[in-house]
Amino acid sequence: MTSSGDIDSTIPADTDPSAGNDIKFVKIISAEGHSFFIPRDIACSGSTTMAAMLRGGEDDDGAEAYRFVEGREGVVRLPDIRCRIVEKICQYLMYKSQYSHSNERIPDFVIEPEISLELLLASNYLDC
Repeated sequence: MTSSGDIDSTIPADTDPSAGNDIKFVKIISAEGHSFFIPRDIACSGSTTMAAMLRGGEDDDGAEAYRFVEGREGVVRLPDIRCRIVEKICQYLMYKSQYSHSNERIPDFVIEPEISLELLLASNYLDC
């Protein structure tokens, strides 16, 4: 995301799991196929559902193993959530991360009335 709150359309270099690096960003894909990138730690700390999808566990040998394909690929597909709603969720996750430990006055997080119901359903699903 950019500092103005808009989603940055550039693709972070460290999102490719085949590069052998830990994936630092998560790619979230909306119903229309639009992609949004947010830091993996923010996605996991802000959404219980995404954390469950992205976090791995240990296999029988003690090596790290991912339970879901999302964890291996670093991609979360949300085929039932529209682009506008996914964008607002990403904005909220960044907002929550920025202001969660703030001692200053926290600015309002503006939600347009026309998307409020759909956003409520999506945030309930994602538990964020």
